[in-house]
Amino acid sequence: MRLLARWHIWLAWLIGVPILMWTLTGLLMVAKPIEEVRGNHLRKDVAERALPADTQIAVSLPADSTRPVRSVTTQVERGETITRIAYMDGTSARFRPDGSEMGSLSELEARLIVAEAIVGGDAVVSTQRFEADAVPFDFRRAMPVWQVVLEDGTNVYVGTETARIEAVRTRWWRAFDFAWGLHIMDLKTREDTSHPILILFALLSAIGALIGCILMFRRRKARVKVPKA
Repeated sequence: MRLLARWHIWLAWLIGVPILMWTLTGLLMVAKPIEEVRGNHLRKDVAERALPADTQIAVSLPADSTRPVRSVTTQVERGETITRIAYMDGTSARFRPDGSEMGSLSELEARLIVAEAIVGGDAVVSTQRFEADAVPFDFRRAMPVWQVVLEDGTNVYVGTETARIEAVRTRWWRAFDFAWGLHIMDLKTREDTSHPILILFALLSAIGALIGCILMFRRRKARVKVPKA
């Protein structure tokens, strides 16, 4: 039992900091509902508009096209009928009813989309366009986007090809993301939940807790056997 007690003390010194970190980061991550962390409460319910009865679509794929298509959709967006072709490689293109292809989303269009669909979306501080290979860390998706920064610190990302809001990153989301990185001990990518360091400390913590439970019951039993004076 003395040997177990020594092991328990040494393990406590080793795993004390990770256990405290896991507890504090876990507390921060559950402090707010996940829907609020993701910014769902900022998204407005934008009513969908029906296509005009006389809508005619003249979009067709080139005969020599080698890009496999995932889907083709047509809908009214900001008062304009748009057909979107989504390709299997993750890219997409937008077309007008006459078949002419629309260019990438402009800064003005990105602002209008955010103002229409996000609470406080008209209070824009700055906008910046990012290519797929150089997106901000809080987006972490390989697709070209407009970053629209709002006064409350929220970053809204609008796809330049999809013309849709791809992500909402509030200040609390960024704090949550940092806490998650600490929690899984991966501040670089914040995605690896199965690496040797995390597994090692989790194993040592489990062993320390098990030894503590053994010592608790053994000491309790010994205390009962002490004769009264």
